[in-house]
Amino acid sequence: MEQSLTTLSNEEYAAYVEKSIVKKFRKEIWCKFTKAINTYDLIQDGDKIAVCISGGKDSMLMAKLFQELFRHGKQNFSCEFLVMNPGYNEENSERILYNAGRLKVPVTVFESDIFDVTAKEDLGGNPCYLCARMRRGHLYAKARELGCNKIALGHHMDDVIETTLMGMLHSGQFQGMMPKLHSTNFEGMELIRPMYLIREEDIIHWKNYNELVFINCACKLTAGLARGDTESKRKRTKELIKMLHEENPYVEKNILRSIENVNLDTLLGYKQHGERHYFLDSY
Repeated sequence: MEQSLTTLSNEEYAAYVEKSIVKKFRKEIWCKFTKAINTYDLIQDGDKIAVCISGGKDSMLMAKLFQELFRHGKQNFSCEFLVMNPGYNEENSERILYNAGRLKVPVTVFESDIFDVTAKEDLGGNPCYLCARMRRGHLYAKARELGCNKIALGHHMDDVIETTLMGMLHSGQFQGMMPKLHSTNFEGMELIRPMYLIREEDIIHWKNYNELVFINCACKLTAGLARGDTESKRKRTKELIKMLHEENPYVEKNILRSIENVNLDTLLGYKQHGERHYFLDSY
């Protein structure tokens, strides 16, 4: 390219990134985003969606995708671009705001003390579960305060695949990650995952193509944890899937398909609406 991206104004740079989404990455990202919204019926007339931005590549891309959807497609909804600061250091907080300004995403920032609260709990070396639940609760509460009826999270296809496999290997359960679900604690609120069909490798390609730099986890609590923590398990699961992919290039899609091709007649037991069923009950 003749002109360096760093010399572009925020308006010029945001336009460049937006063009990359609907042109260069149309098949890998844009079409899969719109497919998920249509396939899983994620947006209804009058929705006000809190697009939750953590500061990483996934959620910031999701924010831009929603902007493009409103510009080029559906206009039957509105968005609040919500950034929760759970206790990031100054460098990470500034990076999030810099990226939002550079990409022309009008964010609403609110503070929380989640990192500090979690650090005080005795969680056996793994604070991730409590932190995730607290984050979700704070996001729902702030979204409701802003008049939203949905929150959107940036989980992608690889998150779904890895979570499913991790449940089988480490928790002894077969459990998927749904593209949408109703909140059990905030009546009338719904969670949606519009990046459900997008591969992480394509998100990374988009990030690198646009020379973007994002924060990673940025969690103060897990930096020194042993390899038995959630992130280490996820990393090993990624490596396992990558190894299996070398033998079978369809392995990721097959894991995803397995979530919707469950044969209850072949299962010893299952849970539905919190009630456990055993095969002998109807044998």
